[in-house]
Amino acid sequence: MAEAAAAEDTRRLSAPAAALVASAFVVATCGLVYELLASTIASYLLGDSVTQFSTVIGSYLFAMGLCSWCSRYVRKDPLRLFVRVELLIALLGGGSAAALFLLFPLVEHFRVALYGLVLAIGFLVGLEIPLLMRILREDFDFRQVVSTVLTFDYVGALAASLLFPLILVPHLGMIRTGFLFGIANAAVALALLMVLPRRAELRLERAAALLILLVLAAGMIASDRMQRWSEVATYEEPVLYAESTPFQRIVLTRSGDDIKLFLNGNLQFSSRDEYRYHEALVHPALGRVAHPQEVLILGGGDGLAAREVLKHPGVRHITLVDLDPAMTRLFSRSDILTRLNHGALSDPRLHVINEDGFRWVREARGHYDAIVVDLPDPTDFSLGKLYTESFYREMRRLLAPGGVATVQSTSPLVAPNAFWSVAATLEAAGLQIRPYHAYVPSFGEWGFILAANGPIPRAVRLPAGDRFLNPATAERLFDFPPDMARRAAPVNRLDNQALVRLFADEWAQYEG
Repeated sequence: MAEAAAAEDTRRLSAPAAALVASAFVVATCGLVYELLASTIASYLLGDSVTQFSTVIGSYLFAMGLCSWCSRYVRKDPLRLFVRVELLIALLGGGSAAALFLLFPLVEHFRVALYGLVLAIGFLVGLEIPLLMRILREDFDFRQVVSTVLTFDYVGALAASLLFPLILVPHLGMIRTGFLFGIANAAVALALLMVLPRRAELRLERAAALLILLVLAAGMIASDRMQRWSEVATYEEPVLYAESTPFQRIVLTRSGDDIKLFLNGNLQFSSRDEYRYHEALVHPALGRVAHPQEVLILGGGDGLAAREVLKHPGVRHITLVDLDPAMTRLFSRSDILTRLNHGALSDPRLHVINEDGFRWVREARGHYDAIVVDLPDPTDFSLGKLYTESFYREMRRLLAPGGVATVQSTSPLVAPNAFWSVAATLEAAGLQIRPYHAYVPSFGEWGFILAANGPIPRAVRLPAGDRFLNPATAERLFDFPPDMARRAAPVNRLDNQALVRLFADEWAQYEG
């Protein structure tokens, strides 16, 4: 009995063993955070979130598996190697977000840098669990080692998956998050060095851990400055305002009297010519409704489409549905921006709803005389669902008799297959359409589509004060030259998201 009790005591967690078990939780959390950071940054910078998340996560897991297999060749001193691996991961993983943002505007082949970094971090992370298991076998039998390490590993992964979207990205931003978890990796290494009985043999590693902690802490302090440097290099104009929200990265730049809005790096408007886009978006629809009183705007959190809607004197109520409260808050409070949208978001006739547009239209009741769909381009599948047949069927249900909708539909010149896919999708939803286009210097030729439950009137009434549209220019919008003429294109459905791939392919060819 005494011998059994003694044997059981040896299995109790000593201080070094407890530190090693706790490190399983920390390294799992850090490893998943680095994976999520690389995937999210890739989707921000390169678009098509499904492709980016799939390829980054796949590459990361492949590197982890490869290194786990290679770990069989570690013959001696797994503890020293584990500490050194933690310090390398702290440097690479902690600085990964900053490096990717800073490299994007500077290197021609950004994907090479992205996947090189992902593979390097994944390779090192793949060493952690095998090394931990070897070290802990000194305190536990094999079954205890496996169950203990994997339990803490999976719990750490859950913690990371919850913390990342709910707390880390909205409140810390991606660069600061990277440095914070790099500090956590380095702290694991330093904690082990402080409690392990062999600490006198690992003085060099302890000095390296302290130095790396200082470097990462300095990086965390300078995170905002690094973000500004990357954005100045990317946009080549002074950054007036920048904010990371749970939904997107909002950046405003200013050059002279020109203010530009970028969402996730994509230009949304330039104040020098946005009036062309927004007049063309709004008035061909509202001008064809006999008495537009109830208007729905989907997207348009900048208030510029609402500004144009409010030019129509009969409008009594506008419902504006935009996902991001940070957008509508910014464009309703900033003096510079409220001058641009004429204070439209504070007009008593306008009601702002911050909610996902797809879910909102499915649950909405009532009818609208005009619907203005001013959503970002379908750069990924979360946006692509707002261009699907399912979405347009719900939009059709909300149109009042005689109502007209208008949909911004990307460039029929640069991305004709994507443009005509939107047209085909609206028709598949049971709507009659009239496509048109306008030249906006910041974008080039840009496309829009009118849609209604019945025939769309040809006559249009334009409000006073337009800078771009008059009866003659409004009629010419519907003429398509041969290089933008209609062509066969697939219907965009939730289960295929054909539009996202068409959009990405055509714009990549144009920009490449």
